[in-house]
Amino acid sequence: MLKGKTALVTGSTSGIGLGIAKALAGQGANIVLNGFGDVQGPKAEVEALGVKVAYHGADMSKPSEIEDMMKFAAAQFGRVDILVNNAGIQHVAPVEDFPPEKWDAVIAINLSSAFHATRLALPAMKAANWGRIINLASVHGLVASAQKSAYVAAKHGLVGLTKVTALENATTGITCNAICPGWVLTPLVQKQVDAKAAANGWSNEEATKQLLGEKEPSLQFTTPEELGQLAVFFCSPAANNVRGVAWNMDGGWAAQ
Repeated sequence: MLKGKTALVTGSTSGIGLGIAKALAGQGANIVLNGFGDVQGPKAEVEALGVKVAYHGADMSKPSEIEDMMKFAAAQFGRVDILVNNAGIQHVAPVEDFPPEKWDAVIAINLSSAFHATRLALPAMKAANWGRIINLASVHGLVASAQKSAYVAAKHGLVGLTKVTALENATTGITCNAICPGWVLTPLVQKQVDAKAAANGWSNEEATKQLLGEKEPSLQFTTPEELGQLAVFFCSPAANNVRGVAWNMDGGWAAQ
Protein backbone atom coordinates (compact mmCIF):
# COMPACT_ATOMS: atom_id res chain seq x y z
CA MET A 1 0.00 0.00 0.00
CA LEU A 2 2.85 2.42 0.77
CA LYS A 3 5.38 1.32 -1.84
CA GLY A 4 7.29 4.35 -3.13
CA LYS A 5 6.47 6.41 -0.02
CA THR A 6 8.95 7.48 2.63
CA ALA A 7 8.21 7.55 6.35
CA LEU A 8 10.32 9.41 8.90
CA VAL A 9 9.73 8.18 12.45
CA THR A 10 11.39 10.10 15.27
CA GLY A 11 12.52 8.20 18.35
CA SER A 12 12.38 4.96 16.40
CA THR A 13 15.38 2.91 17.53
CA SER A 14 13.22 1.09 20.10
CA GLY A 15 9.75 0.77 21.59
CA ILE A 16 6.72 2.43 20.01
CA GLY A 17 8.70 4.20 17.29
CA LEU A 18 10.36 1.01 16.10
CA GLY A 19 7.01 -0.81 16.13
CA ILE A 20 5.48 1.88 13.93
CA ALA A 21 8.51 1.98 11.60
CA LYS A 22 8.26 -1.80 11.10
CA ALA A 23 4.50 -1.64 10.45
CA LEU A 24 4.95 1.06 7.78
CA ALA A 25 7.89 -0.83 6.26
CA GLY A 26 5.65 -3.89 6.13
CA GLN A 27 3.43 -1.90 3.75
CA GLY A 28 6.42 -1.05 1.54
CA ALA A 29 7.43 2.41 2.82
CA ASN A 30 11.10 3.33 2.92
CA ILE A 31 12.06 4.39 6.44
CA VAL A 32 14.18 7.10 8.03
CA LEU A 33 15.00 6.08 11.60
CA ASN A 34 15.99 8.50 14.34
CA GLY A 35 16.98 7.99 17.96
CA PHE A 36 19.73 7.13 20.41
CA GLY A 37 21.31 3.86 21.53
CA ASP A 38 21.77 0.83 19.30
CA VAL A 39 21.13 1.70 15.66
CA GLN A 40 22.36 -1.32 13.72
CA GLY A 41 19.96 -3.77 15.38
CA PRO A 42 16.78 -1.79 14.66
CA LYS A 43 18.04 -0.87 11.18
CA ALA A 44 18.54 -4.55 10.36
CA GLU A 45 15.04 -5.38 11.68
CA VAL A 46 13.44 -2.86 9.33
CA GLU A 47 15.68 -3.72 6.36
CA ALA A 48 14.61 -7.36 6.75
CA LEU A 49 11.17 -6.23 5.59
CA GLY A 50 12.60 -5.46 2.15
CA VAL A 51 12.68 -1.66 2.18
CA LYS A 52 15.41 0.97 2.11
CA VAL A 53 16.37 2.33 5.51
CA ALA A 54 18.36 5.43 6.45
CA TYR A 55 19.26 6.78 9.89
CA HIS A 56 19.78 10.27 11.25
CA GLY A 57 20.76 10.88 14.86
CA ALA A 58 19.23 14.33 15.30
CA ASP A 59 18.84 15.49 18.89
CA MET A 60 15.13 16.33 18.84
CA SER A 61 15.58 19.14 21.36
CA LYS A 62 17.60 21.13 18.81
CA PRO A 63 15.76 22.78 15.88
CA SER A 64 18.96 23.03 13.81
CA GLU A 65 19.48 19.26 14.02
CA ILE A 66 15.83 18.63 13.10
CA GLU A 67 16.31 20.83 10.02
CA ASP A 68 19.41 18.83 9.11
CA MET A 69 17.46 15.57 9.51
CA MET A 70 14.66 16.76 7.23
CA LYS A 71 17.17 17.84 4.57
CA PHE A 72 18.91 14.47 4.92
CA ALA A 73 15.60 12.60 4.43
CA ALA A 74 14.81 14.61 1.31
CA ALA A 75 18.29 13.99 -0.08
CA GLN A 76 17.97 10.25 0.55
CA PHE A 77 14.44 9.64 -0.71
CA GLY A 78 13.11 12.80 -2.38
CA ARG A 79 10.69 13.86 0.33
CA VAL A 80 9.00 12.77 3.55
CA ASP A 81 5.51 11.49 2.72
CA ILE A 82 4.70 10.22 6.21
CA LEU A 83 5.95 11.99 9.33
CA VAL A 84 5.55 10.22 12.67
CA ASN A 85 6.40 12.51 15.59
CA ASN A 86 7.13 9.98 18.31
CA ALA A 87 10.23 11.17 20.20
CA GLY A 88 9.54 11.76 23.86
CA ILE A 89 10.99 11.85 27.37
CA GLN A 90 9.48 11.86 30.85
CA HIS A 91 10.26 13.38 34.23
CA VAL A 92 8.14 12.94 37.34
CA ALA A 93 7.95 15.49 40.19
CA PRO A 94 5.41 17.77 41.89
CA VAL A 95 5.00 21.16 40.21
CA GLU A 96 6.78 23.09 42.98
CA ASP A 97 9.76 20.72 42.83
CA PHE A 98 9.90 20.31 39.05
CA PRO A 99 13.37 21.37 37.82
CA PRO A 100 12.95 24.16 35.23
CA GLU A 101 15.59 22.59 32.97
CA LYS A 102 13.61 19.31 32.99
CA TRP A 103 10.43 21.22 32.09
CA ASP A 104 12.23 22.87 29.16
CA ALA A 105 13.63 19.53 27.95
CA VAL A 106 10.27 17.74 28.09
CA ILE A 107 8.49 20.56 26.22
CA ALA A 108 11.29 20.76 23.63
CA ILE A 109 11.36 17.05 22.80
CA ASN A 110 7.70 16.10 23.32
CA LEU A 111 6.08 19.16 21.73
CA SER A 112 8.39 21.63 19.99
CA SER A 113 10.18 18.91 17.99
CA ALA A 114 6.84 17.90 16.42
CA PHE A 115 6.19 21.52 15.44
CA HIS A 116 9.61 21.86 13.81
CA ALA A 117 9.41 18.55 11.92
CA THR A 118 5.86 19.33 10.78
CA ARG A 119 6.63 22.83 9.50
CA LEU A 120 9.58 21.43 7.54
CA ALA A 121 7.65 18.47 6.09
CA LEU A 122 4.56 20.38 4.94
CA PRO A 123 5.92 22.21 1.85
CA ALA A 124 6.84 18.99 0.03
CA MET A 125 3.60 17.33 1.13
CA LYS A 126 1.63 20.30 -0.24
CA ALA A 127 3.53 20.14 -3.55
CA ALA A 128 2.57 16.47 -3.87
CA ASN A 129 -0.94 17.02 -2.43
CA TRP A 130 -0.44 13.95 -0.23
CA GLY A 131 0.94 13.50 3.23
CA ARG A 132 0.32 11.87 6.56
CA ILE A 133 1.39 13.44 9.85
CA ILE A 134 0.91 11.19 12.86
CA ASN A 135 1.65 12.58 16.32
CA LEU A 136 2.25 10.16 19.16
CA ALA A 137 0.48 11.93 21.96
CA SER A 138 -0.67 9.88 24.94
CA VAL A 139 -3.75 9.31 27.02
CA HIS A 140 -2.07 12.15 28.93
CA GLY A 141 -2.99 14.36 25.98
CA LEU A 142 -6.60 13.81 27.07
CA VAL A 143 -6.46 13.41 30.86
CA ALA A 144 -3.89 14.18 33.55
CA SER A 145 -1.93 12.33 36.21
CA ALA A 146 -0.24 13.87 39.23
CA GLN A 147 3.48 14.69 39.12
CA LYS A 148 3.63 14.71 35.33
CA SER A 149 3.04 18.41 34.66
CA ALA A 150 5.50 18.86 31.79
CA TYR A 151 4.54 15.61 30.06
CA VAL A 152 0.79 16.27 30.37
CA ALA A 153 1.21 19.87 29.21
CA ALA A 154 3.30 18.78 26.22
CA LYS A 155 0.91 16.00 25.22
CA HIS A 156 -2.16 18.25 25.54
CA GLY A 157 -0.25 20.73 23.37
CA LEU A 158 0.52 18.03 20.83
CA VAL A 159 -3.20 17.20 20.52
CA GLY A 160 -3.84 20.91 19.92
CA LEU A 161 -1.10 21.11 17.30
CA THR A 162 -2.64 18.06 15.62
CA LYS A 163 -6.03 19.76 15.32
CA VAL A 164 -4.61 23.01 13.95
CA THR A 165 -2.44 21.20 11.39
CA ALA A 166 -5.46 19.14 10.29
CA LEU A 167 -7.66 22.22 9.92
CA GLU A 168 -5.08 24.20 7.95
CA ASN A 169 -4.80 21.31 5.46
CA ALA A 170 -8.41 20.16 5.50
CA THR A 171 -9.01 20.70 1.77
CA THR A 172 -5.78 18.97 0.72
CA GLY A 173 -4.55 15.40 0.56
CA ILE A 174 -2.63 15.92 3.81
CA THR A 175 -4.07 14.58 7.06
CA CYS A 176 -2.83 15.01 10.62
CA ASN A 177 -3.96 12.81 13.50
CA ALA A 178 -2.79 11.86 16.97
CA ILE A 179 -2.49 8.46 18.62
CA CYS A 180 -3.01 8.47 22.39
CA PRO A 181 -1.76 5.23 23.99
CA GLY A 182 -2.16 4.25 27.61
CA TRP A 183 0.37 1.83 29.05
CA VAL A 184 2.53 0.31 26.31
CA LEU A 185 4.90 -2.55 27.05
CA THR A 186 8.24 -1.07 26.05
CA PRO A 187 11.65 -1.74 27.64
CA LEU A 188 11.19 1.48 29.66
CA VAL A 189 7.84 0.37 31.09
CA GLN A 190 9.15 -3.14 31.77
CA LYS A 191 11.75 -1.52 34.03
CA GLN A 192 8.93 0.15 35.98
CA VAL A 193 7.18 -3.22 36.36
CA ASP A 194 10.42 -4.87 37.52
CA ALA A 195 11.06 -2.08 40.03
CA LYS A 196 7.51 -2.35 41.41
CA ALA A 197 7.92 -6.12 41.76
CA ALA A 198 11.28 -5.80 43.54
CA ALA A 199 10.10 -3.04 45.89
CA ASN A 200 7.03 -4.97 47.04
CA GLY A 201 8.21 -8.57 46.79
CA TRP A 202 5.65 -9.28 44.08
CA SER A 203 5.78 -11.55 41.06
CA ASN A 204 6.12 -9.89 37.67
CA GLU A 205 2.48 -10.78 36.96
CA GLU A 206 1.25 -9.18 40.19
CA ALA A 207 3.33 -6.05 39.59
CA THR A 208 1.91 -5.78 36.06
CA LYS A 209 -1.65 -6.13 37.37
CA GLN A 210 -1.05 -3.48 40.04
CA LEU A 211 0.49 -1.03 37.56
CA LEU A 212 -2.31 -1.42 35.02
CA GLY A 213 -5.04 -1.57 37.65
CA GLU A 214 -4.33 1.99 38.75
CA LYS A 215 -5.48 3.43 35.41
CA GLU A 216 -6.22 0.92 32.64
CA PRO A 217 -9.50 -1.04 32.98
CA SER A 218 -8.56 -3.69 30.40
CA LEU A 219 -5.61 -4.75 32.59
CA GLN A 220 -3.57 -5.31 29.48
CA PHE A 221 -0.80 -3.42 27.74
CA THR A 222 -1.15 -1.96 24.28
CA THR A 223 1.67 -3.23 22.06
CA PRO A 224 3.92 -1.29 19.67
CA GLU A 225 2.61 -3.62 16.94
CA GLU A 226 -0.99 -2.55 17.59
CA LEU A 227 0.00 1.11 17.49
CA GLY A 228 1.83 0.40 14.23
CA GLN A 229 -1.32 -1.02 12.67
CA LEU A 230 -3.28 2.10 13.69
CA ALA A 231 -0.59 4.21 11.98
CA VAL A 232 -0.97 2.03 8.87
CA PHE A 233 -4.73 2.68 8.94
CA PHE A 234 -4.14 6.45 9.12
CA CYS A 235 -2.00 6.12 5.97
CA SER A 236 -4.62 4.09 4.09
CA PRO A 237 -7.29 5.35 1.66
CA ALA A 238 -9.91 4.40 4.28
CA ALA A 239 -8.58 7.23 6.47
CA ASN A 240 -8.60 9.93 3.78
CA ASN A 241 -11.20 11.90 5.73
CA VAL A 242 -9.97 11.13 9.25
CA ARG A 243 -8.62 14.53 10.20
CA GLY A 244 -7.59 16.03 13.52
CA VAL A 245 -8.57 13.12 15.74
CA ALA A 246 -6.92 12.15 19.03
CA TRP A 247 -7.44 8.39 18.86
CA ASN A 248 -6.92 6.78 22.24
CA MET A 249 -5.74 3.18 22.42
CA ASP A 250 -5.74 2.98 26.19
CA GLY A 251 -7.78 0.00 27.38
CA GLY A 252 -10.59 2.26 28.58
CA TRP A 253 -8.43 4.66 30.62
CA ALA A 254 -10.01 7.88 29.29
CA ALA A 255 -13.52 6.38 29.27
CA GLN A 256 -13.70 6.36 33.08
